[in-house]
Amino acid sequence: MASPRLETYCCPNRDAATQLVMSFEPDVFCGVCIGSASVSLLLTILQLLPKKGQSPRKMPKASSSSTILLLISICDILGGLGMIFRSSVWIGFPGFIANISVVNRTDMWPSAFCVGSAMWIQLLYSAGFWWLFCYAVDSYLVVRRSAGLSTIVLYHMMTWGLAVMLCVEGIALLYYPSLSSCENGLEHAIPHYITTYAPLLLVLVVNPILFRRTVSAVASLLKGRQGIYTENERRLGTEIQIRFFKIMLVFVICWSSNIINESLLFYLEMQPDINEMPLKNIRSAALITWIIMGILNPMQGFLFTLAFYGWTGWRVDLKWRKREIPWESMSSSTVGENAYPSPVNYQSNIHDSKKISTTDSQQTDEAISMLSEGNTSGDDRLTRSSPIYQGW
Repeated sequence: MASPRLETYCCPNRDAATQLVMSFEPDVFCGVCIGSASVSLLLTILQLLPKKGQSPRKMPKASSSSTILLLISICDILGGLGMIFRSSVWIGFPGFIANISVVNRTDMWPSAFCVGSAMWIQLLYSAGFWWLFCYAVDSYLVVRRSAGLSTIVLYHMMTWGLAVMLCVEGIALLYYPSLSSCENGLEHAIPHYITTYAPLLLVLVVNPILFRRTVSAVASLLKGRQGIYTENERRLGTEIQIRFFKIMLVFVICWSSNIINESLLFYLEMQPDINEMPLKNIRSAALITWIIMGILNPMQGFLFTLAFYGWTGWRVDLKWRKREIPWESMSSSTVGENAYPSPVNYQSNIHDSKKISTTDSQQTDEAISMLSEGNTSGDDRLTRSSPIYQGW
């Protein structure tokens, strides 16, 4: 799982709350993390692989939204691999991990492994949070026709730059002035926790606002495309709204336990003695949410693919198909080459105003299709209701 407690545990003089959760059945906890991360990893890869029976589609270009969705899945996969590696070493070499608690030692490899593995997990999941935020921003900008594939460079700079900067800053403040003297007071730990949970809270607060604005903008686009708001447009708008709801639902399910657990542990840290009997229920709740985190955090990768694409099936097709990108929007073919003949190609006497109208409709269809990627039924309705399909 991804928690700032992983880095805090690397301190030999760690606080009592961190010691409580990290020493609670460590083998069982690591086994849970390995199992959950392995299942999520396999199912996520299965979701992304091309499937038999899918017709190959030529894509003129990749959309920024589909690229962001793929990068979110990659961050989850790499983060899950980090969990599996860390937990495997923890179970397989208990003596190696036990040396982390030794002060004034000459062997720095246990601490290096502890810090390195924790930073890897934290960095990848933090980058995933930033990419999810970029997805919400990009969805809104695409509908407003203010974004495109070129903006992906800016997203890369913001995501990886902020993720690395916050991770390094938090670690530097936590371990200052040295690893053996960290956690001497909350002034070391609090900045680290803030830099860790800032992108998570950003997604929880800002993404629903951006998604709601995007849905409203989509409704306006659909109404303005033909001057009417038919049942097809209404259903497509609802499907996009449900898609955004699923994304936020998965995020809340996977990470709400982290916020609850951190709140409980901070409360315990404020107490003179966390082992007092009146605090028994709080300690139990903290341990329960700790185990839940080990299950739900790694499952985010697979659950997100379900929210993004739905269940894609078991029949994997490993044959390479030129230019076929399985995670791309199936709907992009409605505005790409070889989808439908352009009115310009077969109707030479079309009026200039109709050409402009067709171009605007194509741009609208393209913007909306980027938001409904992986939704075949919605894409089919979009195509059938477009002026291109109707042939003007």
